[in-house]
Amino acid sequence: MVRSMFAAGAFVLASWLVPAGAAEYEVRMLNHGPDGMMMQFSPQLLKIAPGDSVHFVAVDKGHNAQSIDGMLPPGAKPFSGPMGEDFTLTLTEPGVYGYRCSPHGTLGMVGLIVVGKPVNEDAAKSAALPGTAGHVFAKLFQNLDSDRTAEK
Repeated sequence: MVRSMFAAGAFVLASWLVPAGAAEYEVRMLNHGPDGMMMQFSPQLLKIAPGDSVHFVAVDKGHNAQSIDGMLPPGAKPFSGPMGEDFTLTLTEPGVYGYRCSPHGTLGMVGLIVVGKPVNEDAAKSAALPGTAGHVFAKLFQNLDSDRTAEK
């Protein structure tokens, strides 16, 4: 009896901690992306709701996903996944999250996750990395902006 009451209480507590209808999305870490680019996250641009999770899958080893300073919404905590291993991240703060593969970010292995409204987009744009990573981010922000224009 006590055990079943404890289990019921744990279930109720867990249901309060996980937002109703929260979804999990997958981002694959690849040596060769679907568009032929080497060292790429797929997808590179992901839009989710607050409370959703992103499961980073190390399809090809030697990659990780790490947040970029200045490309996180206010109140969001930096993250860094283990090298060559899958990990899951739940994002609750609305805004733009820029991330990179720590050894391959300068080669353009970067991505954006937009949680709800991109409230920190201007700050994230100004923090984007130089070189190939900067070109990839410029394309991702352009895609984000054109998607929002099309939604109006």
